[in-house]
Amino acid sequence: MIPTEPSQKTLSVGATLTLTIEDIAFGGEGVARSDAFVIFVPFVLVGEEVEVEITEVKRHFGRGRLIRVLRASPHRVAPECRYFGECGGCQYQHIAYGQQLEIKRKQVIDLFARIAGHRGTQVDPVIPCSHPYGYRNRIMVRSQWDKTKQGLNIGFIRADNRLVVDVEECRITEPDLHAELLHVRKNPPPKGGIKVTIRKFPENWELPRDSFFQNNFYQIDALIETVGKALKSSGIRNLIDAYCGVGFFSIALADRVDRFVGVELDTRAIQAARNNAQSRGLTNGEYLAGRTETLLPGLLDRFPSAETALVLDPPRKGCMKETIDLLRRELPQQIIYVSCNPATLARDIALLCEEGVYQLERVTPLDMFPQTQHVECVADLRHRAN
Repeated sequence: MIPTEPSQKTLSVGATLTLTIEDIAFGGEGVARSDAFVIFVPFVLVGEEVEVEITEVKRHFGRGRLIRVLRASPHRVAPECRYFGECGGCQYQHIAYGQQLEIKRKQVIDLFARIAGHRGTQVDPVIPCSHPYGYRNRIMVRSQWDKTKQGLNIGFIRADNRLVVDVEECRITEPDLHAELLHVRKNPPPKGGIKVTIRKFPENWELPRDSFFQNNFYQIDALIETVGKALKSSGIRNLIDAYCGVGFFSIALADRVDRFVGVELDTRAIQAARNNAQSRGLTNGEYLAGRTETLLPGLLDRFPSAETALVLDPPRKGCMKETIDLLRRELPQQIIYVSCNPATLARDIALLCEEGVYQLERVTPLDMFPQTQHVECVADLRHRAN
């Protein structure tokens, strides 16, 4: 039995509706309403009138499959990839690139207002990528047995379920990786369920095969400049690079500070960071292996909190509460928080800013992931001494 709301028509899976798209939600789906009942629809734009088949009905919302566009947005374009809409890797190929940037900025503004309560936050325009296609330098190719064709599908997770769609190319991937993708297809894994990682390694960086590095080489300079600009504006000359990986931020910013230290749990990445710094002749910093939460109190004894900036670049899930509590206790003067997930970023910033301990100066989004729902953000926070 489908539950109903007072202002909702009773809907059932399989029903066909004509809807007008009102917004694009974080995650990439369009937002429409049937009476007051919210329905999410992928691959649409604001203002479009679309025909939709209902695929899911929950208590407070439903989901629909786009059947056809009855009235198209002027920002709708033809996708460059033949797998778009079937492969789940991209959500925005049907949207003109400039409009993608506007959508992402609005989503960041909305998330900070809704999650962090920061309605007056300065959110800069999204810094565009010079290569909206052909930028991704690392992909994970999955294999899955297809009973129908009695063979392996080798590609990426579908947009509408957890099955693998068979692909021969990926338009957002660096062209150099296509030959490796074809090699995997010609020399498939022995069975389904095996993942193969293909990546292009950055020049002049030592990088263990499984260690993290930015997935878009074309945006590296913009990302470093954004973090560097925040650091320069504070005038702080001591830097702690938390979750530093192979030393990406601290090495790039070493000439802008008097001294730095990087912290990383991955011991192979830390050794690579040391080698990367040594190969560049850097002598004003060091790299320590261990948990940020364990090492940070001691580091802030050596680097006085009032004179120290912390670059924080955690995984997509954001910081543990333990980390947030530690920062509110140790109080580095500046936190430059880099995140590929603005939702967890907004959540963590709300906690850091509770009781006025920190003030959010600005948020700068960067399009590290064109054609997709994802957006990188750099947030600049300053400690407010009472």
